[in-house]
Amino acid sequence: MGYQARARAPRTFGRRPGKNKPQTKPGKRRTGTEHRFEEEHFATLAEVASKALNSLTRLGDQRFAVAPFHEHYGRWLLNVRNVLSEFEADSTVIIDDEFKEKRSRILAGIELALDEKRIKEASSHESVRKLNRSLIDARSLLARTDRGYAAKISEIACKRERAVKPVATNLGRLREELNRIARIRAGFLRGISRKSKEEKTTATTRKLDTTKEELATIEKSFATEQKKLKSENELRRRQIVEEIAKYQKEIENTDAGMQTDDSIDARHVACEELINALNVLLQRKESTLENVGAS
Repeated sequence: MGYQARARAPRTFGRRPGKNKPQTKPGKRRTGTEHRFEEEHFATLAEVASKALNSLTRLGDQRFAVAPFHEHYGRWLLNVRNVLSEFEADSTVIIDDEFKEKRSRILAGIELALDEKRIKEASSHESVRKLNRSLIDARSLLARTDRGYAAKISEIACKRERAVKPVATNLGRLREELNRIARIRAGFLRGISRKSKEEKTTATTRKLDTTKEELATIEKSFATEQKKLKSENELRRRQIVEEIAKYQKEIENTDAGMQTDDSIDARHVACEELINALNVLLQRKESTLENVGAS
């Protein structure tokens, strides 16, 4: 009996319909690397410490550009605490009691210093507020003083006019009378003798001189009163102007001080102390590891 070739079953034999594997496209062969996962990177102690040290250095050099500066203190202190918390919470870091004590002492110290500076700055703002109020009051007083002086000068002018007017009117009448007498022709047939004319002239002249003296006295009296009032006003005005200048100077000086953040040194020193405490902690840990390895 001869060899008979066995018929091959089709490739789809024994497979469930619809479960055919998709054909791989040319040029896109599967590789084993598709099933590999990148290893997760865990920061080393040196990397964690470097990050904390750099952050503390940056915070120690930070400057606040805009006043009031005390509004920035809380956020800055929170940032410092967050840097330390992140460092201490890392699994590669093991802190000891010595570091805890130093860290707590440094943070308490800078917090107290910033509180004192916050109170000082708030006090400066209150001082400026009061000085501005005093400046406004002084300027108002100066304006009232000027108005009061102008009113008194006007009152004196009215009183002078009322006092001078009747005397000046009488003076004008006497001058007219004297001129009238001077125009009279005296003589035997003129109705008035030379002697009578002279007597009238003398009497009228005397009245005229007396009226002039009265007018001069009145003018002098009001001039004296006005001069005294002017002198008093100038003195009072000078005092008020000096007060205004003093308030303005104090405001300028206080404002100038408020434009400088005097917490820079305290914050820088605190961060330097924290950096030192962190470095000392790392040195202790390194020394401990070396001792363990040696044993």
